[in-house]
Amino acid sequence: MESDNLHELLRNVYEEMMPLCADMAAVAKGVAGLGALFYVAIKVWQALSRAEPIDLFPMLRPFAIGICIMFFSTLVLGSINGVLSPIVQGSHSMLEDQVLDLNELQQKKDLLEREAMLRNPEMAYLISDEEFDKKLEALGWSPSDLVTMSGMYIEREMFSIKKDIRDGFREFLEILFQSAALVIDVIRTFFLIVLSILGPIAFAISVWDGFQSTLTQWLTRYISVYLWLPVADMFSAILAKIQSLIIEKDIEMLADPNFIPDTSNTVYIIYMIIGIIGYFTIPTVTGWVIQAGGAGNFTRNVNQTAQKSGNIAGAAAGSATGNISGRLLK
Repeated sequence: MESDNLHELLRNVYEEMMPLCADMAAVAKGVAGLGALFYVAIKVWQALSRAEPIDLFPMLRPFAIGICIMFFSTLVLGSINGVLSPIVQGSHSMLEDQVLDLNELQQKKDLLEREAMLRNPEMAYLISDEEFDKKLEALGWSPSDLVTMSGMYIEREMFSIKKDIRDGFREFLEILFQSAALVIDVIRTFFLIVLSILGPIAFAISVWDGFQSTLTQWLTRYISVYLWLPVADMFSAILAKIQSLIIEKDIEMLADPNFIPDTSNTVYIIYMIIGIIGYFTIPTVTGWVIQAGGAGNFTRNVNQTAQKSGNIAGAAAGSATGNISGRLLK
């Protein structure tokens, strides 16, 4: 199953869990009704004790919240999701456009890179069986030629092993990259389901005098968590755009017949490490858009996890590419 299908599966899980709000709404009605009774009684008693006219407008608040509880799935969640869905769709379309351009450029780069390596006599026989056979046919059968043939076989095998190691490490980083995005989406879906199911309870508690801030806190947290997905899509689109610019620069250099490409993929590895660390900063960035309290411990744990992931990936990249960047990232 591809990562896109997993994201679609999480969206389906969220939609299928929404009917559970009705079960909590039945409990919330009793809590809200009792709270409304005390709220109205206290307001009326305060007005009578002070010999003041009764202000009816503040007393409408419990009844408005009660209506929201009765029609929570459609009136509250439907309205919020309806307003925020265009943001999600817009950011996702932005990501799809960037990924489409990136795939086209990557295919063009791979073709030009192979042609450039075939133009280099020192590397052509390492990637092409035909060039390897031609070089063998050009040699004789003297002892020196046999030594050269043995060296060619060894060099070709070593090149293949190095390529397999680089490809394996790159696939490992790609798995981490996709896992980071999936972790953010899984946690987002979990938070949204919990907030949605327990939303009627939060609304009911906000009826009680002294707990009015519960309603605003629920709204800000729900909106903040909901925006994780569009922020993640925009971050992915930025990464795709950066990679597209890098590939375009590589294509310009590959157009030079004298240019010999570098097959180490060091820039790509660094790009993947940045992406892995960046995904875990999405909750913090979303908190800048809309301030939501109560998630401080989670944000701190996410940042610590991102730091540890960056240290591990950086150390592995340093050992793979033969430099000290891994130690510097610790």
